[in-house]
Amino acid sequence: MDAIRTKIGTLTIGQAPRSDIAPLINAILPEGVVCRHAGVLDGLSDEQIAGQFAPKPNEGLLTSKLLDGRAVVMGKSAVRAALEKKIAMLEADGCSIIVLLCTGEFDGLKTRKARLIEPDHVIPPVVEALAGPCTLGVMVPLAEQAQSEAQKWFGTKMKLVFSSASPYTAKEEEVKKAAVALSEQGADFVVLDCMGYRLQHKAWCREVIEQPVVASTDLMVNLLRAML
Repeated sequence: MDAIRTKIGTLTIGQAPRSDIAPLINAILPEGVVCRHAGVLDGLSDEQIAGQFAPKPNEGLLTSKLLDGRAVVMGKSAVRAALEKKIAMLEADGCSIIVLLCTGEFDGLKTRKARLIEPDHVIPPVVEALAGPCTLGVMVPLAEQAQSEAQKWFGTKMKLVFSSASPYTAKEEEVKKAAVALSEQGADFVVLDCMGYRLQHKAWCREVIEQPVVASTDLMVNLLRAML
């Protein structure tokens, strides 16, 4: 890879740049590599977000972060359609690598030439390799996601148990309670399954449970570092 001419892009389903993720990615960029941070909700008002991304009945839910720090819940179908347009925009801007900053499943996303890195394709096999055959505790932001966003884990050989605590709105005690719930369900290994979880959330979990804990953001940043 010619670092002198390399441009990569990140794409969050919220608004960019993500104050919790962009600095981590910027810090690992080799000399000569530039990064464009983009978001599905960039430039949209609260009214526009509510009008364009309101969840439909019985569809999967997704949550992300706005520039002012607030969390927003969106319907998966509208996010999926918007991602396609943003990916095309980043590729047209010259990005040779595009990293999706969401662990949700979005089947069929494509690029013309750029390499698209989707966490839902990467994290489950990496976690399975790290954990081995075991009971995996999966922490998700919303309780509803234990059903709608768990399909990506079903291809592994691990037994799955779930709990929920939003990385954007949950307080320390709520995160700890969710970690304990996983432990009490028999989890041998815990994954924080959202790019919004930070090392602080991992630290809170480790204060109350003995099982290994990995955060999706930490995994993705370090894998991207190795790739670049």
